[in-house]
Formats: sequence, structure tokens, C-alpha cells
Amino acid sequence: MTRQLSYSESGYTRRPYPQPLTHRWPEGYRLVLRRERLEVPDPAAGYLRLANGILNWDLHRRSGLRVAAGTPRAAPGVEMASGVGVGPLRYYAPCRVLWAEEPALDDGGVPVPGQRAGFGYGTLRGHPEQGEEGFYAELDGDGRLIFRLAAYSRPANRLIAAGDFANRAVQQFITRRYLAAAYKLASGT
Repeated sequence: MTRQLSYSESGYTRRPYPQPLTHRWPEGYRLVLRRERLEVPDPAAGYLRLANGILNWDLHRRSGLRVAAGTPRAAPGVEMASGVGVGPLRYYAPCRVLWAEEPALDDGGVPVPGQRAGFGYGTLRGHPEQGEEGFYAELDGDGRLIFRLAAYSRPANRLIAAGDFANRAVQQFITRRYLAAAYKLASGT
């Protein structure tokens, strides 16, 4: 039996290239949109490293999260949980992958400019927030490498809402860690 998502406004993070990530989000949620151009010597190779790092959970792991996933790679329907905490004092927040997009390659195995790869997941009961988050590697039409993150969320209950300042701080901290991890993945360090 598949567990239901903890919110009803699902699917908004699925945005194939070149759909903008700047508008058409559900009302009543806090929105986090980040766009970071990653300067690496070979943007196409960096794109492949970043896309694969996103899809195989390395972005999360390099951000300091523990990952408990049903598969080694993100795919629609896969349930996963990311753990935040220290040592054995760790809270795992359950999610389900809603969509995943693999990199598109030409006949020579080189990424085609003008595409996004990555995945988006939605929260399940037991997660402190309700909503979705999408992680995107983008190789734009001019061959520039961009990491994007899009999330919409709200506290899952009144108790969490009372401590929302702490949730926001954790979300901002993890977002900064995602940005740093994306650069490391793209640059191969």
C-alpha cells in the first residue's frame, strides 16, 4: 500500500526546461527558489557529474544529511528519508520521489544544451513540513551550468508552526549546504 502525501497540492516542482521556476506555485506555502551558476572548466562534464550526484543522493549526503532510500537512484515512487541530527540523535523526514529526469545525451555521449535533470519529492506523514522540493542540474541553451532548487512548504502541524523560526533556520542552513555540495559535485572535488 502506497502512503499518501501529506499535502494535496502536488506536482508543482516538475518543470522541464525551459519552463520558469519563478511563478505558478501553490498558495499558502513558503517558497524557496535558488539559482546558482556554477563556473567549472567543462560545463557539459560538470552537468553530468551534478545530474548524477543529484539523482544518486550524493547531493544530500554531501550536504551532511543521512539518506535512507529504497533504491540507489531517485526514481518516481521511491520512498526515501533524509536524516538530520548528530550521531544517533537523528530525525528522518520521509518523502516520496514524484518525478525524476535523467540527462539527455547526444550520440557521442555529450549532454545536449537546453535541458534539466534531477528529481522532486513530496513529504509523507511524519515529515515536519508539508510540501515539495525539486533539485535541478541545468545546462542552458548557451551551455552554462546552473544548479537550481525549488521548494514550497508549510509546517505540518501547530506544534511545528510554533517553532517555525527553527524550521526556517534549518531550511536555510541545509539550502546553503546544498549549494556548496552542488559546486563540489559539478567540479569533481
